[in-house]
Amino acid sequence: MVAIIDAEGAVLGRLCTAVAKRLLNGEEIAVVNSDKAIVTGKKAMIKAHYKHEREVGTYRKGPFYPRMPDRLVKRCVRGMIPYQEPHGRTAYKRLKCYIGIPKEFQGKPCEKIAAAEKHPANYMTIHDIAEFLGAKV
Repeated sequence: MVAIIDAEGAVLGRLCTAVAKRLLNGEEIAVVNSDKAIVTGKKAMIKAHYKHEREVGTYRKGPFYPRMPDRLVKRCVRGMIPYQEPHGRTAYKRLKCYIGIPKEFQGKPCEKIAAAEKHPANYMTIHDIAEFLGAKV
């Protein structure tokens, strides 16, 4: 059975740590509304960080950093699991991230992670960051 987690209004780092722990325990997780998760901080600092992440490396060898909102969330979770080890790689394969709510999950109960809920003064949504990076959302 797939656990459906709603990322709307959740702080990205807190959400991803909770998801990473559950993935390593063997759960299969689908994160919906991943474009509505938030990153706290001043907009200029957030933009500078993600622009730097995108520009590091070469176009042939990487590291390759995504632009799409669902891929940004998935990449954040990847940073919190031992991805280079076999159990981390299999845990990562159990994660699915979606922009909005797909038809297969509509009408089903979504859970919110209480530890990830916070309403700071300064923040950007993942959708805004993706648009800044050049994603056609």
